[in-house]
Amino acid sequence: MTSLHSHPLFSRLESAQRILVAGAGGGFDVYAGLPVALSLMHRGKDVTLANLTFSAVEGLPLDAWLAPDVARVTPGTSLHQTYFPERTLASWLDLHGYPSTVHAFARVGVQPLRAAYRALIEQHGIEAVVLVDGGTDILMRGDETGLGTPEEDMASVAALAGIDLPERLVISVGFGVDAYHGVSHGLVLENIAALETEGAYLGAFSVPRTTREGALFLDAVAHAQAHTPEHPSIVNGSIAAAVRGLFGDIQFTTRTRGSELFINPLMSLCFTFELEGIARRCLYLDRIEDTHLMRQVSSAIAEFRDGVDSPRPPRRIPH
Repeated sequence: MTSLHSHPLFSRLESAQRILVAGAGGGFDVYAGLPVALSLMHRGKDVTLANLTFSAVEGLPLDAWLAPDVARVTPGTSLHQTYFPERTLASWLDLHGYPSTVHAFARVGVQPLRAAYRALIEQHGIEAVVLVDGGTDILMRGDETGLGTPEEDMASVAALAGIDLPERLVISVGFGVDAYHGVSHGLVLENIAALETEGAYLGAFSVPRTTREGALFLDAVAHAQAHTPEHPSIVNGSIAAAVRGLFGDIQFTTRTRGSELFINPLMSLCFTFELEGIARRCLYLDRIEDTHLMRQVSSAIAEFRDGVDSPRPPRRIPH
């Protein structure tokens, strides 16, 4: 049992020296894990960064591949497209004097993704994994009316659920941002409460801009927005706005034109969990276990959803 002044996430990672912080859902998800990753680095931990990628990494040179479906990305990695969050993050890390390799997992099904995770874990002697979701759809069981975009998140959860490690933890950052994709955050809170009753919820903590890690996170997001002006991260832009203390319909990209945003302080909270608990509560995880392609993951989830007779309706948060 930990003390109140010591958050359980960091207490659970205290004995691990080599830690993998990985973005679960593709895109810029790994950025949502930066505050924790940097905090661990500042405490002398050997942190490896990775992200399930949306970029066309099939075009990377052979020497970039650590193993099938996992590639090393550095500031100088050649890929002829401007949207490449892993390279953008590698460049930012290099600018600030941090180790500047970010590993990219190909967008594949559970079996090859698990093999890629195993290869990276063995290569770096990883003792603990922190899986990060920029958003809250990783907390959906599957029987809710709206799931958001769960394919990549749950493929990552399923892949790691089949790997034995001393610690496998999950962080969800960006409470409220998935409302755009139909997620009921009343149900998110209900699911968190259920995870608490099962002992899988480890509590939450904020990322203040007055901390070294909070300030660096804001700088990293600004750098990413400047280097990916045509496709900035809505999720991390929203989290960063919340960290800065902004509130309400704060528009920072034309991608959200016509939509009403609700930037709020809860977006900067890191909700933390045991991965086993999230895996155990997902009602369709067994159905995606044998997938090899991401479209098979999508089909399996859709087939499960077709069999849900009474989806849980959205739960209103009183106001």
